[in-house]
Amino acid sequence: MKNLLHIHQEALINSLIVIAIFFVIWMLQKVSIRKIGRKSGINEARIQLIIRYSSVSLFLILSLILAFIFGAQFKDLALVFSSVFAVIGIALFAIWSILSNITSGVIMFFSFPYKVGDKIQIHDKDFPIEAIIEDIRAFQLHLRKNNGDLVTYPNNLILQKAVTLVKKDAIEDFEHGADLL
Repeated sequence: MKNLLHIHQEALINSLIVIAIFFVIWMLQKVSIRKIGRKSGINEARIQLIIRYSSVSLFLILSLILAFIFGAQFKDLALVFSSVFAVIGIALFAIWSILSNITSGVIMFFSFPYKVGDKIQIHDKDFPIEAIIEDIRAFQLHLRKNNGDLVTYPNNLILQKAVTLVKKDAIEDFEHGADLL
């Protein structure tokens, strides 16, 4: 056992240093995302979702670096990752819509100009909608129409359609019974 520790001592020390650096980066990342989210008026659920996405990405990068520290060769990792990505790619091709909505959710976190409580109008020639944004989730928006109907609208479609802001923070008026339409 001591001989094994002695053989891998340098790799273990380097691993601990890398893990400590990544822990600091992870903490800074979480603080930064929270600060950006709160400054932009984004609800806490969306902030937590983006933190989760970025944490998983950071963990995957950390795993790759640790594999190199312990002697994995690039060609070996390339073979493993290409095989894994091929299987994942085939499996996910059937559910591209879900990936599109998740990607749109991340994009919306950083650049969506509307927030929960805003009344918007979606200019869709087949199904125009005027409603209040009730929630912004990973896959879809929850929109509440004036008649009380809940409409779930996919994130990837909201980024493809023209949207007009009808009234900021319209949810207060909605809760107080004002006629918004």
